[in-house]
Amino acid sequence: MGWQCGGLRWPEDRGGPVLAWHRGRQTRESVLAYGTELGFRAAGGRTCIGARGNACPVTAAVPERSTGARCAECGRLDRAHSVAADTIPDDPRTYRVYLAWFGPGMVKVGITAEERGAARLREQGAVVFSWLGRGPLMAARRAEEVLRAALGVPDRIPYARKRAVRADLPVAGERAGEVAELYGKAAALDGRGWPEALERLPFEAVDHAGIFGIEGAAGTAGPLRAVSGLVDGGAVAGRLVAAAGPDLHLDTGTDGVVVVDTRLMTGWDLAAAGPDSGVSVPTVTAGGGASQAGLF
Repeated sequence: MGWQCGGLRWPEDRGGPVLAWHRGRQTRESVLAYGTELGFRAAGGRTCIGARGNACPVTAAVPERSTGARCAECGRLDRAHSVAADTIPDDPRTYRVYLAWFGPGMVKVGITAEERGAARLREQGAVVFSWLGRGPLMAARRAEEVLRAALGVPDRIPYARKRAVRADLPVAGERAGEVAELYGKAAALDGRGWPEALERLPFEAVDHAGIFGIEGAAGTAGPLRAVSGLVDGGAVAGRLVAAAGPDLHLDTGTDGVVVVDTRLMTGWDLAAAGPDSGVSVPTVTAGGGASQAGLF
């Protein structure tokens, strides 16, 4: 068995992205640096990654284009202890409510465990965010529902939309301004529906464009193409120029910049590939237009 990718991580103590890897019970991390060469080749077929630290009992095959990389049974097990699915309402940890900005007119409200810091925001690809409040899980969940209705913002945004707008972001001041405006509307609610157990937090716009490497970078200039799924023997190689959420932006030279969603790498045995390997897997436009799929 080769090393399998566990996806892109944004730990608080690393100051940048890392790739997680596992082989059986062995684990390791690869710290990523912009400007360095990165390449991998898939082998065999894609299999379920299991759930909650447990291997899939049947090593089930999973679709090449799925970002979940879990079979139906392991997917249910993984969701059985999920905060997002409201299956653990008695979680004693402190949670934070946030506003996250991904592009013009594209803001969501959400919650994350306070102990995780801003890692959850970076994992989602939030370009700018501000905290709104902190407190118990159910108070944070209630505030999320109230704010979603009051501000007219969703709690989920399709990832293809986030990726599509990343190539043409406004300047930092405009990005922060949109978040500030919504924060002001949230603060104007006063006590109307705001849970008493939730402490309000002051506005502070945190901008991730720098840590993502996308502030005026050629690595996000469109039009981009994105890997739509790996195949046996397929390779992706290039120079890492940016990263955001689960995405790696690789400058492949003659084939241009290609976006690799690392969630598509999970479940495969991966081996290193040289910088001359290029891209030999299916791709689509970064906005997700499947009709334009093809091979470089």
